[in-house]
Amino acid sequence: MHRTPRRLAGGLLALAAVATVSACGESDNGTEPAAEGGWEFTDDLGQTVELDEAPTRIAGLNDLTASLWNYGIEPVATFGQTSAEDDVAFEGRDLGDVQIVGSSYDEIDLEALAAADPDVIVTTIYPADSSGDIPEGTAGYGFNDLAQEEQVAAIAPVLHIAYRGSGAEVIERVVELAESFGVDPEGGEVAEARADFEAAQKTLTDAAAGGVSVLPVYATEADGWWMAKADDDPQLRMYKDLGVNFVDPGGDGYFWKTVGWEEVPNFPSDVLLYSLRFSMTPEEIAAQPTAALLPAVQNDQLHPWKYIGPDYVAQAAYMEELAGYLTESKDVTP
Repeated sequence: MHRTPRRLAGGLLALAAVATVSACGESDNGTEPAAEGGWEFTDDLGQTVELDEAPTRIAGLNDLTASLWNYGIEPVATFGQTSAEDDVAFEGRDLGDVQIVGSSYDEIDLEALAAADPDVIVTTIYPADSSGDIPEGTAGYGFNDLAQEEQVAAIAPVLHIAYRGSGAEVIERVVELAESFGVDPEGGEVAEARADFEAAQKTLTDAAAGGVSVLPVYATEADGWWMAKADDDPQLRMYKDLGVNFVDPGGDGYFWKTVGWEEVPNFPSDVLLYSLRFSMTPEEIAAQPTAALLPAVQNDQLHPWKYIGPDYVAQAAYMEELAGYLTESKDVTP
C-alpha cells in the first residue's frame, strides 16, 4: 500500500457544510444502524455519514474500489494515480460499466463523477508521520487539497480509511466497510478469501525463513533512489510481521529514505522490489552505473512491488507471488 513520493501528505476534510455527515460518536467497529432504521458508518477520521438506506452506488480511489470489488461491490466510478485500465489492481476486470473519472493524482473530473451518481465516495488517508496521527486539515489521498475534496464531498459524502499500522488491520477495516454495504463477512466468498489469505500468510512466513534481505524502491532518473521503510507502509509492515527481512535504510524521514544515485551502492540487498507505479523498469535500473553494482541487480533478483488493495483476495495473491520470489532468491550480499 505504498504511496509514491509525488504526494507525501494529504489533508482532512472539514465536512461541516455537508448535511449527510453528523457529529455522532463512533461505534465499536465503526458501523451501526442509523437511529430510524437507515444506514451509518463512522470513518477513520471519526466522521459519521448517515443515509436513509445502505449505499449501493460506490465511487472512490482505485485502491479501495478495487478491494471492494473483490468482495462483489462493483464501483460506479473510480479515480487514482493511474487509470484503472492501467492499474494492476483491476487486472482481469471488465471496466465497461465503470466511469474512470481520474487517471493521475488530484485529477478528478467532477462532472463525470457527478454523472455517475454515487451514494458515497471512499478514499484512504495517510498519517503525517510514524506516530500514525492524522492532523486536522489533512486531505484524503487522491485529492490535491481540501478545496478539491470539498468539491467532491458536494457530490456525495466522503469516507476515509486510514493507511496506518499493519496491513492486516487495514484489511479488517475494509471488511467492516464492505459489511456495512451489505457484504456478509462470514459468507462463502469472503470466508473462502479469508482462508486463502491465511494460507498465503503461512506460505510467506515459510519462504521468508530463508532470510534473504529485501529492499523496496521507487527509482527515477531525475528524483533518485527512494527506499521504503517497512514499518511505515502497512502492506510492507504486514509482510515484515510475517518474517520478511526488509532492509532498514535509516534516516529520520517518514516512509522514505531518499538518496542520490551516487549513494545507491551503500544500500545493498539480496532482492530489490521495484515499484510498478512510475518507477524505472528493471532494465532501466540496471543501466544506471551505480545501481549495476548492487548484488540484487548483478544476480537478476529484481521483482515487482505491486501496489494492490487492502483486501484478502489481492493480498493473498501477492503474498504467494512474493513468497515465490524469496524462495527462488539467493543470499548474495557480502
